[in-house]
Amino acid sequence: MLIDSHCHLDFPDFAEDLPGVIARARAAGVTRMLTISTRVAKARTYEALSEAHPEIWHTVGTHPHGAGEEPDVPAAEIVALTRHPRCIGIGEAGLDYHYEDAAPEAVQERVFRTHIAAARETGLPLVIHSRDADAHMEAVLVDEMGQGAFKAVLHCFSSGARLAQVGVELGLFVSFSGIVTFRRSHDLRAIAAATPRDRILVETDAPFLAPEPYRGRTNEPAYTADTARSLAKALDIPFDAFAALTTDNFHRLFDKTGAAAGEGA
Repeated sequence: MLIDSHCHLDFPDFAEDLPGVIARARAAGVTRMLTISTRVAKARTYEALSEAHPEIWHTVGTHPHGAGEEPDVPAAEIVALTRHPRCIGIGEAGLDYHYEDAAPEAVQERVFRTHIAAARETGLPLVIHSRDADAHMEAVLVDEMGQGAFKAVLHCFSSGARLAQVGVELGLFVSFSGIVTFRRSHDLRAIAAATPRDRILVETDAPFLAPEPYRGRTNEPAYTADTARSLAKALDIPFDAFAALTTDNFHRLFDKTGAAAGEGA
């Protein structure tokens, strides 16, 4: 059994065939999916998805690309929305300095710190997005962890080895996407190999970043299996053992998937 720890099933790419997407995932051994929030304002959309499909859980939060649209959502509002029984995490939130028209760095940081406060208050894990912001991300994480521990995962990891090391030292998990299967991703596979086995998750970030051999196509949760096979090979772990390992890691991090969510593994 595998879990796609990060996908966006509310995106238009899946609107016409979500039952088919779920069926193909199940056929590939991907029995659960976590659909990730990009806007707090869309919370009811994520709730409806997870209510309608027992294979799906959801999070609540503001993606850094939307920080300028939701610059002042209070932590209390995020906390209130996490009370939904199928909401098992917060985010994705973080820092993304890749695009010139992104929200100002100060706004992104403020929104990110608000999500950290919500994660700390609820005890739910924060899904962290970091792109072209390694030094700033490290500084914020070290500062915030010093103010009180919180659970988190560095999702779709494609940053440098130092951020992965710092994240692990702070107690964070690291999630790898289809990028790790790309031919030139030697450094990323080395980072995965250096990451403690009990901190590794797998994801698609669907509909983006389809792994080999589907690169260039719309990504979907079924392809979690391809990323997992690539990672298992890089880590020299049998595929079935790696699938069991990452599933266990997911449930340890997102522990609301147990009794509080009304179901287990």
